[in-house]
Amino acid sequence: MNDTIIICDLTVLYHVGVPDEERAKSQRLLLTIEIEKGFVSAGTSDDLKETVDYYSVTRRLLKFGEGRNWKLIEKLATDIAETILNEFRAEAVSVEVRKFIIPEARYVAVRLRRQKKE
Repeated sequence: MNDTIIICDLTVLYHVGVPDEERAKSQRLLLTIEIEKGFVSAGTSDDLKETVDYYSVTRRLLKFGEGRNWKLIEKLATDIAETILNEFRAEAVSVEVRKFIIPEARYVAVRLRRQKKE
């Protein structure tokens, strides 16, 4: 699959961190999402129904953390991937979560790829 929609560096505010104190308030994270789906029909029809509505994906992710928290960014990335696969008809998705918690590092990140189970 080579057809991909990329949402690069979406800024979100989620509660994430191992210590309770770190999870107590939201922190800024950057998400990069790569959504794989065959876009041949969309490319010829120019019809939004034939693709993944990336605006809807971003709105979903901006609200994804409301009332939730995670200890690990690995779990957060997994939850995001499962949501995109289940709610947006993606065939596969890659998720990168960047966290800015270690002062000596530009960021810490996890990246994973999941695909729809057949």
